[in-house]
Amino acid sequence: MWYNVIARKHQTKDGMLEDFLSDHLIETKIDFDCSDKEKQLERIFSRFKRVAFQLSNRYKSRETLRIIDEYDVQDLLYALLSLYFDDIRPEEPAPSYAGSSSRGDFFLPEIKVVIEVKKTRKTMTDKILGEELIIDIEKYLSHSECKKIYFFVYDPDHILRNPTAIKWDLEEKHTGLIKVFIES
Repeated sequence: MWYNVIARKHQTKDGMLEDFLSDHLIETKIDFDCSDKEKQLERIFSRFKRVAFQLSNRYKSRETLRIIDEYDVQDLLYALLSLYFDDIRPEEPAPSYAGSSSRGDFFLPEIKVVIEVKKTRKTMTDKILGEELIIDIEKYLSHSECKKIYFFVYDPDHILRNPTAIKWDLEEKHTGLIKVFIES
């Protein structure tokens, strides 16, 4: 990388800095297509388990929100989303698909993102989760305002055997449309 900058030493200082940043950012795989709001959303997802852990370990064992099921994950996620987003639409309906309709857990009209939340359970396998997400993708892609679908999967008990494969397979097949976050 440094050799690229040295080779361009005859350029202006601004050009050298631009080249360096471009080379560095490409090497660290930072997503240039991601808006600031999407970055905030992704930060919420990546910090969710820290927040959940802190809530479960309160001072002098005080009562708290216990995350037992998907609805508990939705409640906490809604609270965290409200830090950055004013218009959070819960249970946003998606058009009918294959004889049934469904509702995305949240819709953020400001960035045109549907968020679907999942929490793993003892009976969930990688295959079952993958199938659920594939069905959800087909339903939400027909949502007229949706430009991206974010899946947030909370797996605190490490039930999934290969979460990276699930993420990779779905994101690769739907490049730019789907983002999968699996926090365990």
